[in-house]
Amino acid sequence: MKSAFYAVIRALLGFPARLLFRVRRIGHKNEPRREEGPYLVCANHQTVLDVVFLAASLKRQQPHFMAKAELFKVPVLGWLVRKLGAFPVSRGKGDVGAVKHSISLLKGGRSVGMFPQGTRCPEKDPRECKVKFGAGLIAAHTGATVLPVFIKMKNQKWRFLRRVTVIVGEPIPFERFNYQEGASGEYARITEMIYDEICRLGESHA
Repeated sequence: MKSAFYAVIRALLGFPARLLFRVRRIGHKNEPRREEGPYLVCANHQTVLDVVFLAASLKRQQPHFMAKAELFKVPVLGWLVRKLGAFPVSRGKGDVGAVKHSISLLKGGRSVGMFPQGTRCPEKDPRECKVKFGAGLIAAHTGATVLPVFIKMKNQKWRFLRRVTVIVGEPIPFERFNYQEGASGEYARITEMIYDEICRLGESHA
């Protein structure tokens, strides 16, 4: 499901973004169609432009991303990111409201995007980055399909006209995580499984 505003902005800016960053898409046919239901897209997070790379690469549905609360206080920019479907999250504070909103969006048929790392991990091998358990929590409370995506760039840095490869993996049905409700550490375990699959995608396309 897409908002009309998002569809127009993506149509106007998607091609220029793919051109400027030489975005190469691999596995884009793995993205679920609207009639297949919403998904939770999870990707590695290296740069401030990762959401742009994802939006330019995923076209069948509109993922609604968490964005740091400070962005929404910036004139014009705050209005724009909100219109594009982003919603604020207070990082480092265990923002229950943002988690509940993510769950509500998924249950309402809208896709959600998030980064299991919780924040950017610039210029580091993604395998060396720590993850938080939010992705596993949201998946467990919605039973949503998870779409793993790896954003690959040289030295984990972006530059204009330097190749960015967006690798979309096969959707992971929630049942594959073998969730044990009430068991200790389940959210963290599921998040680690998701992140491992994200990293594997990057390693399989050297």
